[in-house]
Amino acid sequence: MKTSTALRRLGAYLLQSRRLLLAIGVSTLGASGCALAAPYLTGQALDALIGGSGGFAAICLTLAAVYLLGSLAGWLQARLLAAVTQRTVWQLRGELFARMQRLPVGFYEQRSHGELMSRTTNDLDNVSNSLNQSLVQLISSVISIVGSLALMLWLQPLLTLVAVSTVPLLYGVARLVARTTRSQFKLQQVELAEANSRIEETVTGRHVVTLFHQEERAAAEFSAVNKRLRAAGTRAQIYSGLMGPSMNLLGHLNYLLIAAAGGWLASRELASVGLVVSFLGYSRQFSGPVNELANQYNLIQAGVAGAERIFETLDTEPERSAAERCERPPVLQGEVEFREVGFGYGAGAAVLRDVSFAVPAGTMTALVGPTGAGKSTIVSLLARFHDPTSGTISIGGVDLASLHRDDVRSRIGIVLQETQLFSGTVRENIRYGRLDASDAEVEAAARAAQAHRFIQKLPDRYDTRLAPEGGNLSLGQRQLISIARTLLADPDVLLLDEATSSVDTLAELEIQKAMASLMKGRTSIVVAHRLGTIRRADQILVLHEGRIEQRGTHDELMRAGGRYRELHRHQFEERQVSQH
Repeated sequence: MKTSTALRRLGAYLLQSRRLLLAIGVSTLGASGCALAAPYLTGQALDALIGGSGGFAAICLTLAAVYLLGSLAGWLQARLLAAVTQRTVWQLRGELFARMQRLPVGFYEQRSHGELMSRTTNDLDNVSNSLNQSLVQLISSVISIVGSLALMLWLQPLLTLVAVSTVPLLYGVARLVARTTRSQFKLQQVELAEANSRIEETVTGRHVVTLFHQEERAAAEFSAVNKRLRAAGTRAQIYSGLMGPSMNLLGHLNYLLIAAAGGWLASRELASVGLVVSFLGYSRQFSGPVNELANQYNLIQAGVAGAERIFETLDTEPERSAAERCERPPVLQGEVEFREVGFGYGAGAAVLRDVSFAVPAGTMTALVGPTGAGKSTIVSLLARFHDPTSGTISIGGVDLASLHRDDVRSRIGIVLQETQLFSGTVRENIRYGRLDASDAEVEAAARAAQAHRFIQKLPDRYDTRLAPEGGNLSLGQRQLISIARTLLADPDVLLLDEATSSVDTLAELEIQKAMASLMKGRTSIVVAHRLGTIRRADQILVLHEGRIEQRGTHDELMRAGGRYRELHRHQFEERQVSQH
């Protein structure tokens, strides 16, 4: 995204606070007007003192009043600016979070958690800081430059030509430094996102890091990322740091030229000493704003880079809006059918190739196969986390692509490999499946999921507050709550992805009993590594390298031999070894 585009769009957000901006403009005009009046009054006071014409005390009192009014205007300016900045950042943060809720799953799969967190925290902070410290400076700089130029032309046109002689050089240096600095700040943000991602991975995976004694390796990997971040940050600061000294040098050169020319004019009585002093003050107000902006240039560039990344996220195509949803979510009953479905993640190799199968209504189909065979991908496609690159998926003869994703998901229950619990109570986490459910319905779902027994042993039972991500529960307990949440949603189609792979044998048996009654009358698709959990499946599909290699019941596949029987034999042998 072009910098000009990002600035224009950011300006559109600021313009939503027109009244406050108008008040800021008035207060800035007042503060800048007072600043512009000061050099003229100083010159007048000096001429009055030297010439002995009187009025020196009155001019000094006027000058004091001007400084006081300027200070009050500056205070009001800062107060109003804080309100505008916080409102703008509040709106951006809200829109960014809302848009991220509507983005497809693929958006999150292509980016690290650290990068996404950086966009919602660091980038917004950079925009906020840039607006707070640079917006008024920009406005007052324009007023100061225009006002100073007008007053200099009025006071002495010849000296004005001397003052503006260095402007082309100022512009050239600023443009050169800006072009280099912007790319370095973008790179710094990328490295910062990578550092955040490393921290997030290490914190969430702390048990794994400790268990495998990888603390030193984790520290070394983060050190490498941190060094790259330091290098990128150093380069950004070095390049941006060139701006201030360069502008100051050119400003001093400009001041020297004006002083020399003014002294020559004063020596020939073509200008008074007071006029030259006033002109020197205005020359400072003419070049000073440029220097001030230059000194804040790194902050401005960080804000622009942050805005570009924020708008990039806001411009990402969301899933179809809720306004396009059906008035009433359809009841997804009938046969689930995959017809010549193909799918691949991005530009990578195909994960599914011409997959075709049918799941009769009210039956259970199991998916088995080695890691990477495409089992979880089938579940993701049915839940419309992704859409197939070829072929069609239908339920009851209705193509899922013709329905809104939310309508499909509202009728499909899914338990994923990785359970996700949220901050809140056990009751609130189960009720996440259906927010209008009563306490009795929540408890009934927990009983069906075999979770009621352990919940009763918690300190506050259903009102026990969970640690972040359910950290005060075992992995199996978290999965049972996740299953209860799905049961409460009362879905038409049930998808279980490794639903019992992380619970102990006793809990697995209890869940199997509960799931048997739950699946009655529902179309169910189960992904499982433990083949003992799917013996009663109406149909078993054996996948290998994205294709269906075998299909049939457990008994049929065992008689037929092939990959299923081989998988079954390996699991049986592994269980025998573990028991000894």
